[in-house]
Amino acid sequence: MTDDLLGRHRGVLPDWLALYYEEPIEITHGEGRHVWDSAGNRYLDFFGGILTTMTAHALPEVTKAVSEQAGRIIHSSTLYLNRQMVELAERIAQLSGIPDARVFFTTSGTEANDTALLLATTFRRSNTILAMRNSYHGRSFGAVGITGNRAWSPTSLSPFQTLYVHGGVRTRGPYAALDDYDFVAACVDDLKDLLGHTRPPAALIAEPIQGVGGFTSPPDGLYAAFREVLHERGILWISDEVQTGWGRTGEHFWGWQAHGRGGPPDMLTFAKGIGNGMSIGGVVARAEIMNCLDANSISTFGGTQVTMAAGLANLTYLLEHDLQGNARRVGGMLIERLRAAAAHVPAVREVRGRGLMIGIELTRPGTDEAHPEAVAAVLEAARAGGLLIGKGGGHDTSALRIAPPLSLNVAEAEEGAAILEQALRSIP
Repeated sequence: MTDDLLGRHRGVLPDWLALYYEEPIEITHGEGRHVWDSAGNRYLDFFGGILTTMTAHALPEVTKAVSEQAGRIIHSSTLYLNRQMVELAERIAQLSGIPDARVFFTTSGTEANDTALLLATTFRRSNTILAMRNSYHGRSFGAVGITGNRAWSPTSLSPFQTLYVHGGVRTRGPYAALDDYDFVAACVDDLKDLLGHTRPPAALIAEPIQGVGGFTSPPDGLYAAFREVLHERGILWISDEVQTGWGRTGEHFWGWQAHGRGGPPDMLTFAKGIGNGMSIGGVVARAEIMNCLDANSISTFGGTQVTMAAGLANLTYLLEHDLQGNARRVGGMLIERLRAAAAHVPAVREVRGRGLMIGIELTRPGTDEAHPEAVAAVLEAARAGGLLIGKGGGHDTSALRIAPPLSLNVAEAEEGAAILEQALRSIP
């Protein structure tokens, strides 16, 4: 049946729609931190549908909320009052840290970032955008135009003039040899120099930890230093929290808080984990920015009753069970366990990340050269051992991506680390 489904997939879906594994699997159901495929194999899930199953598979509280809401009404559009949408917006606005916040719901992180770019360029009357090298912000025409990752950028055409700045990757690039203080100073100097050669940009958009780029990040405080420069010139800061939001990093609820010396961003975008698999994205912005549009706009599927019910139940569970604290505790233990294991594997260049957002960069032993064959081999070996993980990386990087549901317990973390250690040791 799997072979037949694969053939049908190839016969009707795009060639560029990637599948993991030499023999792709069909995931049929899940529970907690585990999923099962159509052949009955059970896996410990350390990728959560690309960081989307944030709390747990088949979480009873979310399942109940979705089922009960679906029995009443699923959808009515934003043309009608929607109690669930208002309630979730109120909670997110309060949690965002952005003063006088307004929330607009979308169906994905891509759409959220597109909306933030629309708001920024309209508010600032500029189509120039600052973005980070090695970044990823979605697959739409607009989002691709600001993505600094060649592997995920299929066209050079764009509605924006995009200028890429240094800083998203700490251990590579021209400033890698500097200490953290000098690294930040060099990146700020580069930003200032860049701004001296261009018309005033609308905004800087940045992921506090670059997701698709391989879970890379700058030293804490870089974006705070950037913001001082931006604020002097009226340039907005958009924090792309699609992967870093909701406590995944453990230390903070939002990724921007590691750079919060100068206060919150002007806008933040979110998606993925808040729906625990349901299609929710959104933008939070100061009212003057959110309300700058002078034409009608709606969202047909953004903020539907059933997705909002899921988001409310999921957020409540997350907060009541302190999953941010769990990510900090269990994630801290997991990253140290993986660092100890990686110390004996010559192909591992770096184990990085925080909370339950961990990257393992692989290179050809004794060099800084990317090793995509090793990443593919570890992915296959981990799956054979009963563990699902992800992969990523931008220019000259190959990384394993580890992001389990935030309810991961210590025993499961130990189990996953042991499987991953064996998979790393199998690198030829």
